[in-house]
Amino acid sequence: MAQLTFSDLEYSRRKKSTRREKFLETMNGLIPWEEWVAAVEPYYPPGHRGRPPMGIEKMLRMYLLQNWFQLSAAAVEETIYDSYAMRSFMGVDFLDSGVPDASTLLKFRRLLDRKGLSTQFSLDLHQRLAASGQILKTGAILDPALVHGSAAAQTAKKSSREADSDPDIIQLEMA
Repeated sequence: MAQLTFSDLEYSRRKKSTRREKFLETMNGLIPWEEWVAAVEPYYPPGHRGRPPMGIEKMLRMYLLQNWFQLSAAAVEETIYDSYAMRSFMGVDFLDSGVPDASTLLKFRRLLDRKGLSTQFSLDLHQRLAASGQILKTGAILDPALVHGSAAAQTAKKSSREADSDPDIIQLEMA
């Protein structure tokens, strides 16, 4: 078991668990991690050259967060840094490990798609949810945007996806 950090200690003293934490705890208990890791293992690069590979389970967890919260690879990376609940779900401890970067997640996602594992995992998860009397409804985490000039009135009518491609909108970068 990993050593408790000051952040962990402080966070454990709060009075309320968030819906996100409860969701991630439920999913963590529902997913057969060893089975899913074993399914990916034959296809995962051994890491003889280049950067050492991230653990398969950590990559699976990041992949699932991306899907559940409908985030881009870059956004899920940033959100893990920002969210204690997601960082805990990932098992990231900044004292001895980091968050996989967006390009690593993209390569992992492509690997799962090429081998048909993304579909297999999705079907397995939905079957497990159905067996427990639940369904999965994904959600999105959206960043606020600042709109300038005449684009403000037009953008109020646009969906967030349309606004992402509008050059008159400046997305607020979180540091």
